[in-house]
Amino acid sequence: MSNEYLKFDETAEALLAKAQRDGAETMWDRRAAQKTQCGFGEAGVCCRICAMGPCRVSPVPGKGAERGICGANADTIVARNFARMVAGGCSAHSDHARDIVHAMHHAKPEGPFKIRDEKKLRVVAAEWGVEGADTKETYALAHELSNMALEEFGKPFGTQRFLKRAQVDRQKVWARENVEPRAIDMEVTTLMHSTHIGCASDYESLFRRGMRTGLADGWGGSMIGTEFSDILYGTPSAKASESNLGVIDAEQVNILIHGHDPNLAEMLVLAAQNPEILELAKSKGAKGINLVGMCCTGNEMTMRHGVKIAGNFYQQEMCIITGAIEAAVVDVQCIFPALPALAKTYHTRFISTSPKAKISGDLYIEFAESTGLENATEIVKLAVENFPNRDASKVEIPDFKMPTVVGYSVEAVIDHLDKVVNSQLEDKLGTVKPLTDVIYAGVIRGAAGVVGCNNPKQVHDLAHIKVMEELIKRDVICVATGCAAQAAAKAGLLTLEAKEKCGRGLLEVCERVNIPPVLHMGSCVDISRILQIVNLCAIERDVDICDLPVVGIAPEWMSEKAVSIANYVVGTGINTYLGVIPQVLGSPNFTKLLTEDVMDMLGAKFVFEKDPIAMVDKIMVDIEEKRTALGI
Repeated sequence: MSNEYLKFDETAEALLAKAQRDGAETMWDRRAAQKTQCGFGEAGVCCRICAMGPCRVSPVPGKGAERGICGANADTIVARNFARMVAGGCSAHSDHARDIVHAMHHAKPEGPFKIRDEKKLRVVAAEWGVEGADTKETYALAHELSNMALEEFGKPFGTQRFLKRAQVDRQKVWARENVEPRAIDMEVTTLMHSTHIGCASDYESLFRRGMRTGLADGWGGSMIGTEFSDILYGTPSAKASESNLGVIDAEQVNILIHGHDPNLAEMLVLAAQNPEILELAKSKGAKGINLVGMCCTGNEMTMRHGVKIAGNFYQQEMCIITGAIEAAVVDVQCIFPALPALAKTYHTRFISTSPKAKISGDLYIEFAESTGLENATEIVKLAVENFPNRDASKVEIPDFKMPTVVGYSVEAVIDHLDKVVNSQLEDKLGTVKPLTDVIYAGVIRGAAGVVGCNNPKQVHDLAHIKVMEELIKRDVICVATGCAAQAAAKAGLLTLEAKEKCGRGLLEVCERVNIPPVLHMGSCVDISRILQIVNLCAIERDVDICDLPVVGIAPEWMSEKAVSIANYVVGTGINTYLGVIPQVLGSPNFTKLLTEDVMDMLGAKFVFEKDPIAMVDKIMVDIEEKRTALGI
């Protein structure tokens, strides 16, 4: 393991050595066992969507088969594979949102699911045209709005309601290019139909359908997931927390919450505060109950409750390897099927809870909105009962944790940035004007949304951190979600002290507003927050989103969700930089469509760049060109 790697994650070396001593297999062992990965798959030219195949066509013309058995060429195969990744990613994010809406349908004053942001409930209801949005009884309104939201998944006619939020020129682009998303489930189903054997072969047509499905995620499922989570659980505001594996407490019952859907996690927070369960923990020799978060459930819980962040995607195994986790509780997405076997090396109980992500190997306790608190209470009790089974000889908790400031919702960002120009006013503007002012004045050169996963094809977290550190040094403010946000947390970039790493302009803003230079905006679903704040800036300046000096970046992405995200960010008019090249290079035509031709359609494009410093150099050229075009 290189010193450069250890600079960014000092927890890794000791815990991987411990795993070897304990006989525990990790992702790195499985990565080595893969040896050389399939070149056809890497190029995107392997097709297995019918039983005549799998067919592999040559990414090099004139060398090997140029068409599959049905006649599909590299352009078609690559475009179909890419489109199906978009469909998978949209499905994951949007089904998450559906679960949130279901929980809101169960909300009632005396139950565990309550309306905690009534103001946002009424704002969204008015936005969607609900009669009596400002006067109707709270829970009657919530149930009516949840029914309307469920219709967004399957309504037979019309487009997504949240599209009307977009700056008017962007709406015109979507209409002109026929990429306005209709019902979310319709877009996914139609795209899967289009990519079936014997259907679409035109790669541009497939791309457009994929783009529409991606936009159904960003301006549909993800935006619903974010807004309705805020209504149900509270809109986040800035708060202190801690990050990295040092947040695990040797003297407490440690429960790892891992996944993406906050419904279960919210109930676990309530159950862990139950006085009877806390007394039970003390009777077992523990000082208390310590919930720690992993991946996007961790982001959701830290934003709303200050739950400490144990780590991001690749640390899910390391967390168990510490030997101090009583229960690893998971819901959906980004969960290694290898975790139950790893947990058996220690005393940890692995508990899966979702019928959509039932993972064999240990316990399954199904979570349902109607019985949510009861399910969570059973899980917490099980973890507490497991505390005496911990083997002290196997406990090794890294002494690394970082203070972290989290919880920058759109509302929180506006509240803080208002102070840049209105610090002496009692009545702040409550708009993004201060943000656009400092960008247009050149105090900040631009903004970057840094998002996405970890990927063992790269040194973990290194690209995330290098990109963010270089951007803030060059006066580009960063907003981050998902595993990228957790990488920033572990590296200390979500602290007020990180302003010392900034250029002069961004340093001044951070000092005046008392914010970190990298703002934690939440989970991967919450990239919709990034869309909204950029969109508000475009509305404020009366320009299309594609004209603003902003970029999207996924330095270490790996999932289908990331492909859907990249599509909707580009579709929104924001150039999107990918540090891992998608499996498209087997089709030069489709690659050119993504990286060049799409500019004529949507005013934004995909940019592939593995080297993080080279990526930042390209981003700065991009941002300065946008500034010049705006005359600023």
